[in-house]
Amino acid sequence: MKRILVPTDFSKHAEYALKVAAQMAKKNDGEIFLVHMLELPTSGNDALSTAHEIPELMLFKNAAINKLDSLMDADYLDDVKISKIIQFEMAFDGIVKNAKAHNVDLIIMGSHGASGFQEMFIGSNTEKVVRNSDIPVLVIKRDEVPFSAQKFVFASDFSDEAKKPFEKAFAFAKGFGAHLHLVNINTPNNFKSTKVAQQIMTEFLTGVDNSNVSTHIYNDVNVEKGILHFAKSIDANLIGMSTHGRKGLSHFFNGSISEDLVNHAKRPVITFKI
Repeated sequence: MKRILVPTDFSKHAEYALKVAAQMAKKNDGEIFLVHMLELPTSGNDALSTAHEIPELMLFKNAAINKLDSLMDADYLDDVKISKIIQFEMAFDGIVKNAKAHNVDLIIMGSHGASGFQEMFIGSNTEKVVRNSDIPVLVIKRDEVPFSAQKFVFASDFSDEAKKPFEKAFAFAKGFGAHLHLVNINTPNNFKSTKVAQQIMTEFLTGVDNSNVSTHIYNDVNVEKGILHFAKSIDANLIGMSTHGRKGLSHFFNGSISEDLVNHAKRPVITFKI
């Protein structure tokens, strides 16, 4: 994880994410791309086309540059290679595009979560990035200094399509020297006997170095609660899982467990796109 993108809106939660990125960059001799998006206002159905023609927008841009410069003077960023990016674009769109353009390995975002009508109809920019990004996204909810991934919970159904995100999670855990706790959440609607669930997990791990991996089966009323309750039971440092990136009506009706975790978990959550 040498190339890390961190979006900022200059909130305390965004700074929590930047502090974690700084720790990772120092450990891996990495680089941070610090991104701030200035969303264009609209008049009726017409977006303002060229930001440099609007004096008010240039004032906002200059203010953002000053804030970024001030932020980059923080002590925790000493000796970290960091590039600042300011663009006029929708926040989540710009984040995903910049992550691809700069070939980053990881996006780290701060989030205070969303709930109620905001969660259902609007959603946070973090949730949208989780849904759309092909690059792993690490979501930070609180000041995680020092950041640790020593107890890393990775929840999965251990199907064939979960193998690719598992490989990414396994590499992430190995890079941190973490113990990977693989958990299969058993629910009333998708119940498997312990014997069957264990066999599925054993076959899934065929050929994998499991010297620092343990498997668990946890029963709960639904998958999200099961993951949260299991993570709490072992005092996990980090929760990881794959995401399908559902969109449109499919997302509205089916939801996404990973996005729900991003909104509701207090612990850091990392997602890997299937």
